[in-house]
Amino acid sequence: MSQTVPAATDVADRSALSRHYLMCRPEHFTVVYRINPWMHPQVPTDTALALQQWQSLYDTYDRLGHTLELIDPIEGLPDMVYSANGGFTLDGKAYTAKFTHPERQAEGPAYGDWFRARGFEVHEAREINEGEGDLLLVGDAILAGTGFRTSIESHAELARVFDREVVTLKLVDDRFYHLDTAIAVLDPEGADANIAYLPEAFDGASRAVLQRRYPDAVEVSAEDAQWLGLNSISDGSNVVIAAKAKGFEASLRERGYTPIGLDLSELLRGGGGVKCCTLELRIAR
Repeated sequence: MSQTVPAATDVADRSALSRHYLMCRPEHFTVVYRINPWMHPQVPTDTALALQQWQSLYDTYDRLGHTLELIDPIEGLPDMVYSANGGFTLDGKAYTAKFTHPERQAEGPAYGDWFRARGFEVHEAREINEGEGDLLLVGDAILAGTGFRTSIESHAELARVFDREVVTLKLVDDRFYHLDTAIAVLDPEGADANIAYLPEAFDGASRAVLQRRYPDAVEVSAEDAQWLGLNSISDGSNVVIAAKAKGFEASLRERGYTPIGLDLSELLRGGGGVKCCTLELRIAR
């Protein structure tokens, strides 16, 4: 499938917005269990390389002028580096994660304690959800994934906490088990909020919803998605992506964005990329 790009006359001027991110150093990163198709415990991991690659992401955000905070890593929680899964924040409220797999369940309370200590109004999840892995703010709506990890029941809970429209989307390819592996939020705010996505990661009804809501979206190829190219972070102008997602990179340039390709290949061994390592903090205004 080819990338969908606009005509040259459609290229827009892009303005970068300063963002606020929470990250976790991968000091204990390794792959010792298998809870997604990317994980192969029999293949040795290199924690030092994971730290080096993570640092390049941190330094990129710092160079772009974003505000960065850190949560302390906990020994025995090797996936804690994927901070996006730690919860969902909006309007000064934090909705905590409640993980599917026992291997990650201790992460939810750890992130909840961090939110509470930083003054967020914390709402403890009763339903299974994996934070911004499956919950993405696009404009005034929250796109909410289900199918592999986050339960559909959590979508109603989310709507009650934040009083926002929640749009349910069903994932059907287990390689793209979280919504943030199949959708990238390109323009997070305003009437022009837009996305990039992999159509075949969704069932037919969800594809129809995405086509209707985002007619100008970038459709990304499976070839780029397999590098977790869509697991990216945009400030509205600069888009940090997987370096190997070359087709997606070209599409972004066509649209007037500035793509920044990084190598997070060691962290990909755990099934995560740029976005997985990045939780957005949205303080009350």
